[in-house]
Amino acid sequence: MGNSGRPAARSGRETPDHRSAARYLLWLTRRQLPRVAAGATFGTLWMTGLMMPPYLLSRALDDGLVPGRRGPLLGWTAALLAMGALNAALAIARHRTMTRVRMDATFRTVRVVVDQTLRLGASLPHRVTAGEVVTIGIGDVGVISQTLTLTGPGVGAVIAYGVVAALLLAVDPALAALVLLGVPALAVLVGPLLRRLEGAEARYRERQSGLADRLADLVGGVRVLGGLGGKEVFAARYRRESAALLAEGYRVGAHASWIQALGVGLPALFLAAVTWLAARMAADGALSVGELVAVYGYTAALAAPVSFLIEAGYDVTRGLVAARRVVRFLDLAPDARGGSSDGGDGPPVPSVLRDPVSGVEVVPGTLTVLAGARPEESAAVVDRLGGVAGTAATWGAVRLNAVDVARLRERVLVADNEAALFAGTVREAVSGRRARPADAVARALHTAAAEDIVRALPGGLDARLDADGSNLSGGQRQRLRLVRALLADPEVLLAVEPTSAVDAHTEAAVAARLHTARAGRTTVIAATSPLVLDRADVVYHLSGGRVAAVGTHRELLASAPEYRALVVRGADDEPPAGPGAVPDAPDVPDAPDAPGGDLPARRAPVDEVPGQPAPVAEETP
Repeated sequence: MGNSGRPAARSGRETPDHRSAARYLLWLTRRQLPRVAAGATFGTLWMTGLMMPPYLLSRALDDGLVPGRRGPLLGWTAALLAMGALNAALAIARHRTMTRVRMDATFRTVRVVVDQTLRLGASLPHRVTAGEVVTIGIGDVGVISQTLTLTGPGVGAVIAYGVVAALLLAVDPALAALVLLGVPALAVLVGPLLRRLEGAEARYRERQSGLADRLADLVGGVRVLGGLGGKEVFAARYRRESAALLAEGYRVGAHASWIQALGVGLPALFLAAVTWLAARMAADGALSVGELVAVYGYTAALAAPVSFLIEAGYDVTRGLVAARRVVRFLDLAPDARGGSSDGGDGPPVPSVLRDPVSGVEVVPGTLTVLAGARPEESAAVVDRLGGVAGTAATWGAVRLNAVDVARLRERVLVADNEAALFAGTVREAVSGRRARPADAVARALHTAAAEDIVRALPGGLDARLDADGSNLSGGQRQRLRLVRALLADPEVLLAVEPTSAVDAHTEAAVAARLHTARAGRTTVIAATSPLVLDRADVVYHLSGGRVAAVGTHRELLASAPEYRALVVRGADDEPPAGPGAVPDAPDVPDAPDAPGGDLPARRAPVDEVPGQPAPVAEETP
């Protein structure tokens, strides 16, 4: 954060001015100046037109209500009807134009937020919470677009206020002075309330963002929480935070209600004061009956611009709060992961990946597994080797952060276990940006042991997936993500626990097939499953984020007690008798097409909750 200038222009993308909230609102206005000017014109003509009927009515009274002069009466009456029709047309045009202004601002903000989300990429979860993004999307965007109403009837309200003052000045200077004093009085009364509203609105938005985060955590981990007995504790915390948000909402509503009450009450006070003064003047003979009616009409019509002025102040206050949140999001910079546009394509041939922080060196063409007691340490190594986090890793003789980002993503793929599965067909979900040959899809499905998913779904590859694959089990989603990564066929594939949500039988099949399918290409997996480790060409045992031992799975079982304790998980910690002897790893055939089997699971599946009966390992809807 802290970028004080405009972001560098990016081809095909919006370049918003996010130096401040006010500048962002001005940028939204400048992006559609012709439409804003049209809205302001229609708003001004409409507001000014509201002041014309009292004048026409006064002329009809003074000139038309004279015996024998029917012509002026009919003429002024016709003019009054025409003015009403014109005002109706102007009101429709103003409303339509301002709706387009608001919709343009809405979609423009959505676009720049989405662009920024893509720009942040893998660093997004580390830089901003999900609740913050949700609050921007469902709340702040609408508030910002509503603020642009100021450019239409807000401008018209100021001009209309001046027109009323001029009309009253022609009638009597005292009446004009009374109306003109209303603007300072309005600022004195409403200004402090607007400042308080801004503070309350900011606190409300922050609490709303935090509560959205809490809800996402609650929904995402409800099964695990239920198994651990923590559901009620978490729900109680959510209720407390929800009650605090409600209380903050009442404070926002209290300030807003006073502002809206003043928007209705102040014009009424103007009307009463001006009418009383005009009536006294009419009684003294200083005003005609027509002028008295006109003054009353001017003051009554003044309620609209005064209300719009107060509403504009209210909208601007809320808009600045919302814009600050958007600006704060746009001000985020991706993690320093390099990739300048002139950084080159990387080494011309497959080369060694080195992470100096951990000491891991990945030899091209091998299946390398990282095993650590703390999964986050292994995941951090994967992120550095994949260039999705700040890294000093090298790829051959090239610094990884000097490689062009687009080219790096084509050659080095980090398969995220939480990557989204978008709504659509299974074929679209696994194919990615371009269509894949049927035989390639079939091979990837076989490698990921995912053929049963396709068989179970009505329509097979053309079956519809819900957003994020919510109509699949956790293990099914995980295997489809692996299918998608395999179809991308990167030079280097890195994955964190790609089989953590499947049963042991399926995991053994995936490990064996993955080793075969990726033969000759570089694959790095972070895992502690013996079924995966036994298929590795080389295993790095990590302790404290650094390499503690390196070798094959069986070599490390025999020579590294800490490694053996990590992967055996409670089994006999003593090394087998005899020099060089190691316990046999299970021999898994390469073609089990259905999940399940006789192999014992090394851990409870992700979908299983302690203390409850284990579900079927791989269920299909």
